[in-house]
Amino acid sequence: MPRPGEYERLVFFAPPEAAEPVRAWLPGVRLLPQSGADLGARMSAAFTRAFERGAGRAAIIGTDTPAISRATVAVALDALDEADVVVGPAEDGGYYLLALRQPLPELFEGVAWSTPAVLEETLARAEHRALRVRQLTRLRDIDTPADLQAEWPRVRPLLEAHPDLRRQIEEWLARTADGG
Repeated sequence: MPRPGEYERLVFFAPPEAAEPVRAWLPGVRLLPQSGADLGARMSAAFTRAFERGAGRAAIIGTDTPAISRATVAVALDALDEADVVVGPAEDGGYYLLALRQPLPELFEGVAWSTPAVLEETLARAEHRALRVRQLTRLRDIDTPADLQAEWPRVRPLLEAHPDLRRQIEEWLARTADGG
């Protein structure tokens, strides 16, 4: 969670009827429904909305990368002083964070989302536009049971307030590791 004055956190959620459960989960956070036909359109729309709300710079982060911290976001936003695009590459060929100083919808159009080529395609689009890019440290996101198993030491402490959920996940991971 950002500190007061650090940056405003907006949560773009889907589906629209999930507003109340998300509000209960994240009290006090500004919630906005996602819009767009695919992941790229939804991210492009989120950037546009953030800039329309007066942001001078904005970052989108994935919800599946537990190593992202408030400091990671602050570093990305600060890097926009000298870069047009800041990207946090994920180990699977995508990215866990993208930060911009202005809306750049062309970065999101026609990308083969959820493939190992996402980062490469995004960087090629930025290069084609002669945008200055800074890359952050490569991190693992969680897309598979093996990813969750590898990131469990980071995820487990996040679930201390939810012991039943933590136990269920631990049991599921044990069954998955045993091939069950």
